[in-house]
Amino acid sequence: MSTSPAGRGIIIEGMRKRYGEGDTAVDALKDVNMVVQPGEVVGLIGPSGSGKTTLLKCLGAVIEPSAGRMTLGNNTIFDNGWMIKDLRALRRDNIGFVFQAPYLIPFLDVTDNVALLPMLAGLSNNESRQRAVELLGALDVAHRAKAMPSELSGGEQQRVAIARALVNKPPVILADEPTAPLDSERAMSVVRILNQMAQQYQTAIIVVTHDEKIIPTFKRIYHIRDGSTHEEAGEGRAFD
Repeated sequence: MSTSPAGRGIIIEGMRKRYGEGDTAVDALKDVNMVVQPGEVVGLIGPSGSGKTTLLKCLGAVIEPSAGRMTLGNNTIFDNGWMIKDLRALRRDNIGFVFQAPYLIPFLDVTDNVALLPMLAGLSNNESRQRAVELLGALDVAHRAKAMPSELSGGEQQRVAIARALVNKPPVILADEPTAPLDSERAMSVVRILNQMAQQYQTAIIVVTHDEKIIPTFKRIYHIRDGSTHEEAGEGRAFD
């Protein structure tokens, strides 16, 4: 698959996920339809048990949907079944993940944490490290390039995690509660960065959140209720 961020962002059509069979079956996702354009950041919100976690796992190719169609970038990756065989390579090369916790590798410095993924994808050491350094500069943490994760602040760790998510130039980034552990100032900084990076790299970004501080920043929001998505316009409020 191409690692180019160009394309159609993410398109989900009629996605369903059923657990179990017969009388004990549970429909975690019933009818999910979403479109996120390249360069766009959208919010995904909903109460506990609404299907957010299941949806994120389906989008991240961690679990298989029961039905529907999903396109990432220029590639249809699921159409009532996976269209590709190597899901590990799909996740590595085409989907960036940002979690509530940064999950940086504690025994690698900042540069190596970011450079590891492109190395695993087959890029040379020099090219991988060059990509890492460029992203760290774009995220204003280049001065921490040789630091160990334990030496970083929470905000710095999350910036490094964002650099790692972007380093393979994926068409899609899935951010799961990325601001939950941060105070208001750092939370808004992370959302500002996600928006800047989405536009700069033409990446489609979905942010799953309960954080009321950042919800007003989204121009579009998808509510998920009882396994179905409902789109609405957000406030799109400025960060400052």
